[in-house]
Amino acid sequence: MTGGTLFAQRGAALAVSLIMLVLITLMVIAALNLGTSNFRAVSNTQFREQAIAAANVAIQDRISSNFTGPADLTTGTIATTYPSVDLNNDGTDDYTVAITPTCVSATIAQLADPSTVKLPGELSVAATWNTVWDIRAEVTPPTAPTGVTIVADPSGAKVVVHAGVRVLLSQSEKDNACP
Repeated sequence: MTGGTLFAQRGAALAVSLIMLVLITLMVIAALNLGTSNFRAVSNTQFREQAIAAANVAIQDRISSNFTGPADLTTGTIATTYPSVDLNNDGTDDYTVAITPTCVSATIAQLADPSTVKLPGELSVAATWNTVWDIRAEVTPPTAPTGVTIVADPSGAKVVVHAGVRVLLSQSEKDNACP
């Protein structure tokens, strides 16, 4: 070997090692980005599933109570309520749910066969109505107290769940809630 050949190859190892270092760094950065994207996808899926569960809990609570309060006669909707839902029973509200029941239709219940027993009007079937309701539940994460960061959903996304229910109402309840 001549001295000129050795002199020409002296910097090749440094150049190759720098290129390899850059390639390895790019691969690590790509792997971190992929991991972060997967974490966000899982977090969003978890938020969605928990929000749907919170909406279902709030809808069931609303259905089990007397949700036929005074209606807005222009829209046929009952006043919106905002219950807070604690899914994991830790004493902290996990989600806030806006519940708005809307009367879709009302039909008079089937009349009973005539009998010799006379019942008061509120007990007879003739004074009852089959009402169909659309109950809309919009779920949002609660507002964080000062100094606390909510990890569940930093984007402010909402989940909306609809449930249909048929309720048997008296004449006065129907007139009040489902015009």
